[in-house]
Amino acid sequence: MAKTKLPDPLSRRHLLEGLKDATRAYAMAEAYLGADREVEALDFLAIANAQSHAEARERLLGLRAEALERGDAFLMRAVSGILDQDPSSEDWKTLAAAASAAGRAEDAETAMRLATVGE
Repeated sequence: MAKTKLPDPLSRRHLLEGLKDATRAYAMAEAYLGADREVEALDFLAIANAQSHAEARERLLGLRAEALERGDAFLMRAVSGILDQDPSSEDWKTLAAAASAAGRAEDAETAMRLATVGE
C-alpha cells in the first residue's frame, strides 16, 4: 500500500487555512495518524469534528482513551479542547498513574495538578 505524501509545514498551514470539507480534513488526519504524527492530525480532526463528521469524533474519543492509557497530558488537553469536554478529576488521576508507570514524570505532575482544579 502506497503511503500518502504529507505536505511540508508551510503547505500544511495553507491547507488548514482554506480547508472546509470535513471528509477531506478527516482523510488528511488519517494520513497523519498513519504516519504516527498525532499532534499534526489534531488540527484536521478539529475541522472535521466542527462539521459534525461522526468518524472524526470517534477518532478523537479514541485518541482521548490512548492519552489516558499512556499518560499523555498534552494529548489529553488537546483532544479535550477539540471535544469541548473537560476531563474529570478521576480522568486526570488515571492519567497521572499511567504517566508515572510509563516514567513520564512531567505528565504525571501536570495531571495531578489538573486533578485538583475545581476541587
